[in-house]
Amino acid sequence: MTLTPQPTPDSRRPLLVYRDRIGVPSEIAFSRRQYLNFQTLRPVWIGRSLMPEAGQVGGDLVRIGGARGMLFRHLGLIPPLDLTGFARVVHAQFARGGALALPLAQGMDARMVVTLHGGDVGKDKNWRHTLLARRWPAVIARTYRFVCVSHAVADTAMRRGAPGTLLTVLPIGVEVPPALPVGARDGGFLFAGRFVEKKGISVIADAMRHLRANGGAVKLVCAGDGPLRPVLEALAREIPGVELVGWLSQPALAARMEAALALLVPSVIAVDGDAEGLPSVVPEAMARGCAVIGTAEGGIAEAIEDDVTGLLVAPSSASALAGAMHRLSTDPALASRLALAAFHAVGERLNASRQSAALETILLAAEGTSPNA
Repeated sequence: MTLTPQPTPDSRRPLLVYRDRIGVPSEIAFSRRQYLNFQTLRPVWIGRSLMPEAGQVGGDLVRIGGARGMLFRHLGLIPPLDLTGFARVVHAQFARGGALALPLAQGMDARMVVTLHGGDVGKDKNWRHTLLARRWPAVIARTYRFVCVSHAVADTAMRRGAPGTLLTVLPIGVEVPPALPVGARDGGFLFAGRFVEKKGISVIADAMRHLRANGGAVKLVCAGDGPLRPVLEALAREIPGVELVGWLSQPALAARMEAALALLVPSVIAVDGDAEGLPSVVPEAMARGCAVIGTAEGGIAEAIEDDVTGLLVAPSSASALAGAMHRLSTDPALASRLALAAFHAVGERLNASRQSAALETILLAAEGTSPNA
């Protein structure tokens, strides 16, 4: 197994990026965008598993598979890797990714930058007698910066022992079109993401039932998949106009956003502590001129200003969500006003080119420091 850089028109220095499972469908878009505007470094992804669409994350892919993968996972034994010419910094995705990548950084005598996304630091089970818990002190010692996608994630990281001096809040950006996409908003409401508890799946289902009981008739498209799919399948059998379309490509999802009246993001903190950082679909919708109805807490509330760039509702409140949906469905002018303001806001604060350049600056700064462990 070799990572020796091959002759290529791309003259940027290779950067080792660790993600244990590369190409998870819900991660592809934000994975790629982090490196969108890198000028000096080019990502070389390394992990133990390559998902079918891993190639879409951008950059070279390396798999540590089979017995080597098991030895790497459990004992930290690094397979033969020629890292000549690589930047002396490792970028790890998620807290557990930082723990798994630790031996690589130690072997390179390099610092780490670890991007924290939300549930990776929030889930209680991640910290109970796990590899992450065992290696966390060493990860902190080796890490130059923990890049947090929202202030809420930074607060959680501090509760897990990460020093505030090592935390940088840098949301992942999105490509913003030069002009606001304009089209007929006849696609109803849209949900896009994993069908899991923290996404507020049950809240959406109850809100739809609340609307129907009060005479409201709206369409709902659910893009994605997950363990709570039966909840939405039951809703589709019960209420006309509910459609499950599976995972969509980025162009297909963008088209749905451009047709939707609003994106629903009623996220909650799950029983196991799993919580959102900043769901990538929020800035994606804002960039496509799609209003957002989201939960009034965490990273969502940091991205959306209530009644200015979207609508915020109380967590776990199906009636509040239904009320916001009714408000938008009966007031097209409001939906248009929110969408326009959101489009301008995302262009100013969450433009992928600027966010990506800021990440590269952090990585280059890390390369110039000496490891602490």
